[in-house]
Amino acid sequence: MPQDIPVKSGASAMVPVLVCTLAIFLLSAMDAGMKALVIAIGVYNTVLWRTVLATGVAGAGWGFRSRSLPPLRSLRLHALRALVVGIILITFFWGLARVPLAVGIGLSFIAPLFALLLASLMLGERIRMAAIWAAAIGFGGVVIILIGQLGASDYSRDALWGTISIFVSTVFYGYNLVLTRKQAQLAKPIEIMFFQNLVLLAILAAAAPWIALALPREFWLPLVGVTILSLSGQYLMSWSYARAEAQYMISTEYSAFIWAIALGWFAFGEPVTWPTLAGASLIIASCWIATWASSRNVRGD
Repeated sequence: MPQDIPVKSGASAMVPVLVCTLAIFLLSAMDAGMKALVIAIGVYNTVLWRTVLATGVAGAGWGFRSRSLPPLRSLRLHALRALVVGIILITFFWGLARVPLAVGIGLSFIAPLFALLLASLMLGERIRMAAIWAAAIGFGGVVIILIGQLGASDYSRDALWGTISIFVSTVFYGYNLVLTRKQAQLAKPIEIMFFQNLVLLAILAAAAPWIALALPREFWLPLVGVTILSLSGQYLMSWSYARAEAQYMISTEYSAFIWAIALGWFAFGEPVTWPTLAGASLIIASCWIATWASSRNVRGD
C-alpha cells in the first residue's frame, strides 16, 4: 500500500498543495449544488442518493483495479471515517440550507484549528511555526468575514440552529482532516472512496424504510453533477494528503471561502462585502504561506 511519497525538489513540493486547492474548489462547487438540492428534497434524501451514485462509480473503479479485500486495519479506518463523514454531511448540509453559503463555509474554517492539534496528537507531526502562522492568518480572515456577515444579517431562529449545526459538523471535520492523512498512508484513493461510501450507504440505508423518497426525474442530473464533483475532490484530496504533512494541507482549506464568495454570488445572489474581500485576502496569504513552508520543509531549509 502507498506510503509517504517524498517530494524531491522545491518546485515539485508545491504540487500537493496546489492539487489540494483544486480539490477544495471542486468540493466547494459540490457544496453549492448540494445546498440547492437540500432545499428542494431535504438533507437525508440528497445525501442518500448521492452516496448511492458515489458507491456505484467508486465501486466500478475499485473493481477494475483490484478485487482483493483490504486488510482489517484499513477496513476499520474506512468504517470509522465513513461514520465521521456521515455526521459531517448531515449536520453541515442541514445547516447550509439555513444560512448563506459564504457564512456556512466561513464557519467550517474553525476545523483547521482542531486539526492542527489533532495532527500532533494522532500523527506525531511536529507543528512548525510557519503552519501555525498560516492557520492563524487564515482564521483571522474568516473572523473578519463573519463579523461583516453577521453584523449585516437579520438572523432568524432557523438560521441560528443552522449555525449551530454547522459548528458541530466543523468539530468532526477537524477530526476528518487528520483521518484523511492517516487513511491516505494505508490505502489508495480509489479504495478509500469505495469503502468509505459503501459503509456510509449502509449507515444511511438503515433509515431508508421510513424516510427515503423516490427521487424525481428532474433531480437526477444535478445529483450526478454533485457526485462527480464529490468523487473528484475526494480523489485529489487523498492523493495530495498522501504526499505532504496534514499541517500544510490544512491551511489550503481556507481557499474554499474564495470559491464560496464567487459561487454564493453567482448561484444564490449573495452580495460580496468589503469585509468579505478583506478576509479573503488574508485567506489567500495563508495559503501562500503554507505552500512556501511546505517547499522549505522538503528542501530542509
